[in-house]
Amino acid sequence: MRRFMGAEIDKQKFLLKQMGAQVEVINSFMCYVTFNVKNTEIAYCYNVNKKGDYFLERIKPYPEVAGTFKSEEDVINIIYTDIEQFKNATESHDFSLFIDINKKVSKSVREFEDLYLYYNVPHEYTEEIKKKIDEIQKLIKKAKSESKRVYFKTEPKALEEK
Repeated sequence: MRRFMGAEIDKQKFLLKQMGAQVEVINSFMCYVTFNVKNTEIAYCYNVNKKGDYFLERIKPYPEVAGTFKSEEDVINIIYTDIEQFKNATESHDFSLFIDINKKVSKSVREFEDLYLYYNVPHEYTEEIKKKIDEIQKLIKKAKSESKRVYFKTEPKALEEK
């Protein structure tokens, strides 16, 4: 099996280099981690390369890249906090709506990319989409300012004022 994988990687490397890419093959271990939080599957995937770097992403209930980390302790801490926050969020009467909205936002990102990469989109559509996203971001900030904070162990990074 390893020999077949090596040959397949060599083939992919060759094709990518023909396209103009620089390719570095890094051997790594991949881990898939799942939790069941009140009947909601929370799943993560992370890989550890030979340099000791960890790349972590949440796969379920919706995809979210967590980032690259230098230690397994950092990865465990991120997962621990995330699970703790999901346990807290499941107490909300709108939890299933929260999950549904996040799935739709993730799908919209992929749809917008397809739209732009496959079609010559008239400027007015791009402007209208941007305007709607700006409205959503304003609404999120308004909801933050009018909502009671329930988790205090870490600070929300994406909601910081910029």
